[in-house]
This record gives sequence, C-alpha cells and structure tokens, in this order.
Amino acid sequence: MTDRLILPRDLLDQVISHCKSVYPNEACGLLAGDGNIVEKIYRITNIEKSSVSYMMEPEEQFRAMKEMRKDGHKMVAIYHSHPHSQAYPSPVDISLAFYPDPVYLIVGFTDMDNPEVRAFEILEGDVREVEIESSVDATVEDELK
Repeated sequence: MTDRLILPRDLLDQVISHCKSVYPNEACGLLAGDGNIVEKIYRITNIEKSSVSYMMEPEEQFRAMKEMRKDGHKMVAIYHSHPHSQAYPSPVDISLAFYPDPVYLIVGFTDMDNPEVRAFEILEGDVREVEIESSVDATVEDELK
C-alpha cells in the first residue's frame, strides 16, 4: 500500500505536456522509479486514439518495461488523461486496473488552463486516493518524511 507518490515537478510537467499534446484524445504512459519515487516517464501511444479510452501500444509498453528492468526500476505509476472529465477513475478504469502495485495517475482537463492531477490505488475494485508530493526538489529524502 502506497500513501504517497513522489513525483518531481519537472516529470509532472512532462506528463501534463504529453496529455495536452494529444488532446482531445486520452494520453497514456508509465512512470518508473524506485519505491514510491518517480525517476522517469515513458510516453506510450494510445492506439485507440479516443477521447474516452486508451490502450497502450504493446511494443512501446514492452520496450518501456524491459528498459525499466534493465535500469533496476519498477513501474511506479500508470498515467492517462481524462480530456473532458475530472481526474477520478471511471468504471472502465477500475475494471481494467490489472496491476496491483503501481499507482494510477489521472490528469483531468475540465479546465485546460488548470489540469487536475490525482493519484489512486485501485485494488480489486476498491479505489483509494494517494497523496502526490510534487516539488521542484522532490528527492529520495522526501520518502523519509
């Protein structure tokens, strides 16, 4: 169980930028790191090209997961956007949450100028919000707070 996701501001900005770049479709990707600390973003193509759903391009996802293993990282979070709704898991998001360990990060664009970013644990249909620590200097020391 994760109580907090440590996501450095520059990486959060990259996630938001990726989501905006594919608007009005959903964006998707993976966040890799160690423990609950994000160290790298993997932008993955949404092969559904849809504003209400996503499916990661399988070869890109496989390459990202292979690189994570090679680098000694794990999948800390899976992210996607909700181009026209709030940042909360939809019933489809909940039903497709197959990975129990990573956090699910959602970027909602009900206001394009102020995207809403929230993170959740989704386990067996249960949804629990996880705090996001996102500062310019979010580091390993933050894990100890």
